[in-house]
Amino acid sequence: MPIRITNLRMPIEASQDFLDERLADALDVLPRDISSWRLLRKSLDVRDKRAIRFVYSAEVRLRADEAPVVERTRARGLVQAEVWEEPPFSMPTPGSQPLRHRPVIIGSGPGGLVAGYFLAQQGYRPIVLERGTSVSQRIRDVKAFDAGGAFEPESNYLYGEGGAGTFSDGKLTCRGSGPDVQRILELFAECKGKPEILYEHRPHLGSNRLPAVVKAIRQRIEKMGGEVRFLTRVEDIRLSEGRLQSVETSSGSIPADLIACAAGHSARDMYEILLARGIPMAQKPFQMGVRVEHPQELVNRVQYGNKPHETILGNADYSMVAHGGADLFTFCMCAGGYIIPSVSQEGYFCTNGMSLSKRDSPSANSGLVVTLPLSEFGSSDILAGVRIQQQYEKRAYELGRGEYRCPTQRARDFIAGRKTHDAKSSYPRESMSADLREVLPPYIAKAIADGLPRMDRTWKGRFLDEAVLVGPESRGSSPIRMIRDDITRQSPGIEGFYPVGEGAGYAGGIVSAAVDGLKTARAIVARYQPLT
Repeated sequence: MPIRITNLRMPIEASQDFLDERLADALDVLPRDISSWRLLRKSLDVRDKRAIRFVYSAEVRLRADEAPVVERTRARGLVQAEVWEEPPFSMPTPGSQPLRHRPVIIGSGPGGLVAGYFLAQQGYRPIVLERGTSVSQRIRDVKAFDAGGAFEPESNYLYGEGGAGTFSDGKLTCRGSGPDVQRILELFAECKGKPEILYEHRPHLGSNRLPAVVKAIRQRIEKMGGEVRFLTRVEDIRLSEGRLQSVETSSGSIPADLIACAAGHSARDMYEILLARGIPMAQKPFQMGVRVEHPQELVNRVQYGNKPHETILGNADYSMVAHGGADLFTFCMCAGGYIIPSVSQEGYFCTNGMSLSKRDSPSANSGLVVTLPLSEFGSSDILAGVRIQQQYEKRAYELGRGEYRCPTQRARDFIAGRKTHDAKSSYPRESMSADLREVLPPYIAKAIADGLPRMDRTWKGRFLDEAVLVGPESRGSSPIRMIRDDITRQSPGIEGFYPVGEGAGYAGGIVSAAVDGLKTARAIVARYQPLT
């Protein structure tokens, strides 16, 4: 039985190569008494700038009886130790209900890809439909757009293999834990990710590494009998008496009695299709705001103090909440990153952030968002939240005179209600001075103006002076929730329809969407017979 060691602290200068000796010392045994060990978690404690520490958790197996060691460790109080057994990952025994057709998965983001992977692994030969291009073509189209080229409506920052997460920094943080999260991280590590993501507190791949991971998962699906069809946009879903009949696509009709819908929350036309076909949906509060950008050097000094710890730790990140009438909070912070145009539809404009694996840009940016409550929607229309997003994204596009220019404003000028004439950002295309209140609902604008001074106090007067705001940031979460049963994971009254991931309103990031896809695959396996 292994021992779990937690709260083992080491100076950041100390080599991880000596961690086995520190574990032995903490347990009051010799290194040779340890038969094996592995890291479970590695986090960073920056609260005391004079003594920044790594904090480790590890699983240790001893050659002798572990109980006396655990009791001695508890008595010494140096670290916390407990005998534990890691919960195992498992898939259910396949069910007995036959399938007439291959399962259809709409979308190749993390939810769709992972659902496809585990279904293919269990012999269900899924068909994954992706409206955009392969990730290789998508990279070329995104680079051309960044350089000032034309917008590609089906191959951009939001549409294409890998979904929106492929070009949004590659954070693999997740509020949840347990065997499903661990299995997702293992899958990513197996598919050209890096092994450190299995234990880092804030694992990060970067937008330059994620395409290889996405492609590797897709290739595994294909090798196990699944299929991924690119440039195949869903145009309708046919039902008869509450049962699925087919999926109508831009490439033809596909018979289907099981659909996992993981289209993502930027596929607004899918919402229209599903609403017309009676898929039960509801309004959902969503996050909206701006991006805030600082010099990365400033963030490093705020987080690390005067010592250049970035030479060891890399560029620093941060997370903040300014509590008030409406809380303002940071979201998807990109250390050493870039502002990008998060555009999925011609005639609309919004922003996002990304960083590469080295996080070596001289700028740092973060979402700065507020949750817009249902009371601000102003309509009972299911798609009212989508209409709000579109209203302000369209205004941002119009301010840029149809050239996808990025509206920018200094944070102090935003608070004072005046335009800025010299605000620069890392945005790849042209920027322009604007009053960002024009691209935000009044509720959001007020909360940002109220919260920024509180964030400045948290940073002891260093947050506002060099902060540049860009916006709007409107794609942080879905304004829709597709109703589904907690146990079967199907839409009530629509047998075989499984809402999945962020677009369905059940996830908020790469890993949480992937876990949602895994859980849906598990529910499908438990109900239906494989096709092989």
